[in-house]
Amino acid sequence: MGQKLVGILLNAAMHRGVPRSETGQESIASYEEAASAYGLVPCFLKLSDIDLETGFSMAYMKSPQGYRNVVIPTPGVIHNRAIYSPESSGIDRLIRKGILVYNSCNRYGKDQIHALLEQNAELQDYLPATATGLSGLKEMMEEFPDLILKPCRGSIGAGVMRLSRVSPQRWIWSYQPGGSNEWINTFVDQDSLPKALRMFFAKSHYLVQERIPLAEIGGRPYDLRVTVQRGWGGGWRVTGMFAKLAEAGSFVSNIARGGEALNCAEVLEQTLGGETAARIRMLVTDLSLSIARELAQSLPGLADIGLDIGVTRDQKIYFIECNARDQRYGFQKAGLGAAWKESYRRPMGFARYLHEYPSQYNGY
Repeated sequence: MGQKLVGILLNAAMHRGVPRSETGQESIASYEEAASAYGLVPCFLKLSDIDLETGFSMAYMKSPQGYRNVVIPTPGVIHNRAIYSPESSGIDRLIRKGILVYNSCNRYGKDQIHALLEQNAELQDYLPATATGLSGLKEMMEEFPDLILKPCRGSIGAGVMRLSRVSPQRWIWSYQPGGSNEWINTFVDQDSLPKALRMFFAKSHYLVQERIPLAEIGGRPYDLRVTVQRGWGGGWRVTGMFAKLAEAGSFVSNIARGGEALNCAEVLEQTLGGETAARIRMLVTDLSLSIARELAQSLPGLADIGLDIGVTRDQKIYFIECNARDQRYGFQKAGLGAAWKESYRRPMGFARYLHEYPSQYNGY
């Protein structure tokens, strides 16, 4: 073909929507624009259409008549935007064939990420106290008056709960029943946790953390989403950040759970003041880069992540969690169009870098 191709690997459901430009929060047009800036042609793939034996794949590519499913040589560089079960070996097979897949894994356990960061002494002060499982919950209830409980492999805030102490042995348990967006608040006894709560832990591996006293706007807590990516040159950079403000009456800031995306600089200035806001943004930038570099030492192919960073009322910052498939649309919702576009450009710059310097790939 003579073209430098970059593969964008999508899950099957999103892949089906490419010809109609119905790809949810993924902007196909932004991939086209960003790839073109680096002399690349994007092709949109799903794993089952990649034939490792022949070296050819079926992929959607743009034509004057719209997107067509065509046979192409399998791209040598692929940006993974799909999520597969831990048992799937498809990505590993691509890598063993010499294909440079970055962000090869898009979902890591929250406990795994916390354990990796805890190994770095310089990062330990930025990590909330953490435990896992029912035994960990009981230990944490002895030590902290306010706890967040979240599935180790959950996403978009699903399954997150809170326990708040109201007396030495009495707590308020806040949770959402299956399929509901309504919060239920019920009293529980520390020495006799209800069966419904224990069932959550039986069904999923749960992380238990001290609740960080986040800064608030009108009683609504917020945290920061920081997009950290590798681009041309291979180095990590902070592409941008926005604030996620929890819905009134909620402690969960996820946009998919009613949270609101806002301009980060404006939110920090409103709550902390101009000089302090600038200092916090620099600290958050430095912390985010340190976290990305630390994780990249243990997680092959890491190149494009979103970090949730909490800012407390007394101006301390904490790492909350890492999202290995960053949902970039928050920049749009926060009115940060330039950062949103840049969040597509940087991964395409990294793809071009890998085309030119494949020895820099760290996917094994």
